Amino acid sequence: MTSVKKTTMKIVHAGMGLGMKAINIPRPVLYEGPGSSGKLKDILEAEGKVRPLIVTSPGTVQRDYFKGIMDSLLENKFEPVVCGIIKNDPDICHVKEIARMYRDEECDSMIAIGGGSPMDAMKGAACLIARPRSDLRKMKGLMKVGRKTPLMIAVPTTAGTGSECTIAAVITDETKNYKFTVSDLSLCPKYAILDGKLTVSLPKSVTAMTGMDALTHAVEAYLNAPYHKADTKELCESAVSKIFKYLEIACQEPEDIAVRQNMLKASFEAGEAFTVACVGYVHAIGHGIGGIYHLPHGQCMAALLPLVLLDYGKAAYRPLAKLATRTGVVGDDGSGDRKIALKFIDKIRALNRSLGIDPKFKDLRPEDMDEIARRAVKEAVPLYPTPVTYTEEDVKRVLTLAMGE
Repeated sequence: MTSVKKTTMKIVHAGMGLGMKAINIPRPVLYEGPGSSGKLKDILEAEGKVRPLIVTSPGTVQRDYFKGIMDSLLENKFEPVVCGIIKNDPDICHVKEIARMYRDEECDSMIAIGGGSPMDAMKGAACLIARPRSDLRKMKGLMKVGRKTPLMIAVPTTAGTGSECTIAAVITDETKNYKFTVSDLSLCPKYAILDGKLTVSLPKSVTAMTGMDALTHAVEAYLNAPYHKADTKELCESAVSKIFKYLEIACQEPEDIAVRQNMLKASFEAGEAFTVACVGYVHAIGHGIGGIYHLPHGQCMAALLPLVLLDYGKAAYRPLAKLATRTGVVGDDGSGDRKIALKFIDKIRALNRSLGIDPKFKDLRPEDMDEIARRAVKEAVPLYPTPVTYTEEDVKRVLTLAMGE
């Protein structure tokens, strides 16, 4: 990228950063702690809601904790309607079905129980409920909903996406194998419940990959300094510190509720941070790969994070060194920003290895590189204030490394 284009991007990001600082981004009312999911009935009662639509997955419906939540609501005279169709990567078809069910069943509120997929699906449906005559694809991007959405309550059962506190929903266009993001202030759930007990039954692989997704949110948001608000760095540092401290333990000792609770809080903090500061090329490239190959989002994040950070080079050394030393992930031995940053990247790789996450995309086809690169650049430029602004050729260089060549 030429020096003129670099200067232009800095000016654009500075201007957008001023706008970001002026926007009052909503934050959910937070309930947290083991057993806090029992607060659902109190929230509904306080809001005067009786008939919530519960958006979840087929697997979650079979969990004992879900049955407990349902029993509690029914015993307290609520009339919950369950939409348990959501699997990984919610698509437009699923979102339309949720919106249809909400209207047909005359629901008055929405509760998402599950990982990022049910929460994003709930938000996507909220868009269509607010704008019933609109195409969800036309709401892609920033602030294109612009209407009041139903009351939304998010109950995450994974510690990763942070969707319970963001203004964004990632939806798959199944006709094009393409993931797109809808972002609007109306999409932040009004309430979020972090109950560590709901995460203990997660498989190790899901715990690992969702944790690496949260780590990526925090690291990428930390690097996007032009958009930072007063507490953004602190949120990122707190999340990174917790994830390095607790993620491996959560995989090895899944019944440790305190560890699970800390991971949920780390995911929440990272979600609040990237809601303000955005993400970067790890996500932009990962969305392209995930959309085409239908790979788990967390796996894409884990594999790409060290590659992209290394590729940023000297533009990222100083902030990465600060993040590494302030969180205690790397000790400040006076070796300089470059060496500390590289040690931090090595720590990420070591964490991936300990979690058993494959660092390469062995099935990535060279003929798909142009499309992935096009999608990545379209997503990231000019919105993401990353340390380096990539061209499509830059993305393809990273993809070649990701293939292991």
